[in-house]
Amino acid sequence: MILVTPGEPAGIGPELVCRYAAKNASHGITAVADVELLRQTAAKLGLELNIHPYGEPSKDSRNHLPVIPVKLASEAKPGKLDKANAAYVLKTLETATDLCMSQQYRALVTGPVQKSIINDAGIAFSGHTEFLCERANCKRVVMMLATEGLRVALATTHLPLRQVADSINAKLLTEVITILHNDLTKQIGIAAPRILVAGLNPHAGENGHLGREELEIITPMLEALNKAHGWNLVGPLPADTLFTPKHLERCDAVLAMYHDQGLPVLKYKGFGQAVNITLGLPFIRTSVDHGTALDLAGKGVADLGSLETAIQYARTMIKAKR
Repeated sequence: MILVTPGEPAGIGPELVCRYAAKNASHGITAVADVELLRQTAAKLGLELNIHPYGEPSKDSRNHLPVIPVKLASEAKPGKLDKANAAYVLKTLETATDLCMSQQYRALVTGPVQKSIINDAGIAFSGHTEFLCERANCKRVVMMLATEGLRVALATTHLPLRQVADSINAKLLTEVITILHNDLTKQIGIAAPRILVAGLNPHAGENGHLGREELEIITPMLEALNKAHGWNLVGPLPADTLFTPKHLERCDAVLAMYHDQGLPVLKYKGFGQAVNITLGLPFIRTSVDHGTALDLAGKGVADLGSLETAIQYARTMIKAKR
């Protein structure tokens, strides 16, 4: 039911996938990766794990990890990036996305990729979220990170800060909040979500003295959506006080206006135990909250917590969707 892409082959993704499968006998995941890469990774770590192409019968009694094969272009060495393998990384994502789009799998869990090496290979790539949106032919998707007691969605994602204000408009926010509300209901299982919306400017604009986006865009849009749908959207609220227990105790999700307005708080609260979720796709997608950690690759010491959380969250969302 769940596909997993390990991500950058020189990073910690392959070993995390192998360690997870070896640790959990009934893991229920299928990897999309180079079979030999995973076999060599498991062998180096001394893991009791039978890694085999999906559908291939085996009598080995060890824990199994079925793999939908995608070949590396060049042998991967832990900690050493190779742009020759950039196309491999994208091929694993394309294969996994297409299998989910055809409803052969219910969810996709992605490991960390190294955007820089993909760009160095001459391939335009800004991140998983944007790639999956385009591959799945979606008009818009929404990035949301979650950890115990907090969910933070983003109105804008990977934009230079000086471009953020120009990107905030009623159309964008209406589309983002509609996706957020609908998926909190349908994929997370929250009947009537209460969403707190951050202002763009310090002190949420302070009645127009520190910016007018709150008065002219955000407030009218929230009032219109609440009136039209009976939703419980609260804001715009100053971001510096929004993330306090008084507000968060009755909150199902926070909508931040830009990447570094909301995610530093969430990662401080739950780094290593958080999950990245793409809302608005026709299938479930979760991801780890960390990078490739090249300095830890091949050592078997990287924290397994975020991958475990991402897979568990995918299972929970599958059940909620049913």
